[in-house]
Amino acid sequence: MRVFISVLVIIFLCNSAQACDETDLYPDKLFPEVVISTNMGDILVELDRHRAPITVNNFLKYIKAGHYKNTVFHRVEKNYVIQGGGYNEDFEDIVGCGKIFNESGNGLRNKLGTIAMARYDDPHSATSQFFFNLTDSPSLDPNSKNWGYTVFGEIIEGMDVLKSMSNVNTGFSDKLQSDNVPLEAIKIKTIHVK
Repeated sequence: MRVFISVLVIIFLCNSAQACDETDLYPDKLFPEVVISTNMGDILVELDRHRAPITVNNFLKYIKAGHYKNTVFHRVEKNYVIQGGGYNEDFEDIVGCGKIFNESGNGLRNKLGTIAMARYDDPHSATSQFFFNLTDSPSLDPNSKNWGYTVFGEIIEGMDVLKSMSNVNTGFSDKLQSDNVPLEAIKIKTIHVK
């Protein structure tokens, strides 16, 4: 039985390592464009690998591994943010690839229509979750006392889709122990590089 369990652990670790593999992440694209296909429409985002290389490569890893397929936007705060990329429809965590370094000092600001990495209080705790800014939010930018939230791209098509998402009804989720959870799922069908 121990041998069987050991083999399963090794297989899991190998699959996780492959899923988080950073090789061949579109090296010829300095500003890759990705299409986020949702049940409410598509959003086209241009990523900025020049100013946020670690963050963009991290995002591309999750895309390449298919981790965002069939996930949801689990947080909608009107006139603030729409956040997703961390849970499936049952609010179960998706497979993670580890924490990344915070690149919030890259000069990009949390403005309307930008995409940024979500994180915990630890400034270097971002993994898969991201959010769209629904307004200019200078409080999310770095300052002399605090790390900010890393912006790594902006919407170039689909602001109307984002606006529709911002108007959905939200409420409290027992599973997430959180407010601002859409009462009807906003699904991310796929994210792919254009």
